[in-house]
Amino acid sequence: MIRTETITLGGGCFWCLEAVYEQVRGVVTVESGYSNGQVVNPRYEQVCEGDTGHAEVVRVEFDPAVVSLREILEVFFSIHDPTSLNRQGNDVGPQYRSGIYTHDEKQAELAREVLAEVNAATGHRVVTELQPVSNYWRAEDYHQHYFAQHPGQGYCAVVVAPKVEKFRHTFRRLLKSA
Repeated sequence: MIRTETITLGGGCFWCLEAVYEQVRGVVTVESGYSNGQVVNPRYEQVCEGDTGHAEVVRVEFDPAVVSLREILEVFFSIHDPTSLNRQGNDVGPQYRSGIYTHDEKQAELAREVLAEVNAATGHRVVTELQPVSNYWRAEDYHQHYFAQHPGQGYCAVVVAPKVEKFRHTFRRLLKSA
């Protein structure tokens, strides 16, 4: 039996993160959702309004014998801008914030270490929040595997596809097909 770990990450629109992590060797499942807000079982429209406190996130389940949490976080920091507060490109609002939502203290320790490294490399401009995961809710079914199902949709073609290509070029060693 595979022993997996789960980490929850927010870095803008969950479609972008999901599309990348679905291609990472060792990732077992990726689920889009909402995390670390106040509202119980928020709907997409509520989260988009920006007043639920939730971030759009992906819950990444992975096999640490194949891909490490450090590698998961390295990918995370390469596919979004951790220095942009409540914004990724044209997606603006607290629901698009950069965040690492840990599931245990061991993850939090490693995330603090990686965050410090990224912060030093960016001149101490990182705004990524680091908190224990709380009040997580799975996003609606139509958000799951969105890029895989709609690669030609405008946002996917213009925003998601370049992030996927950047990942594929930068982290060729982590590709499922490699």
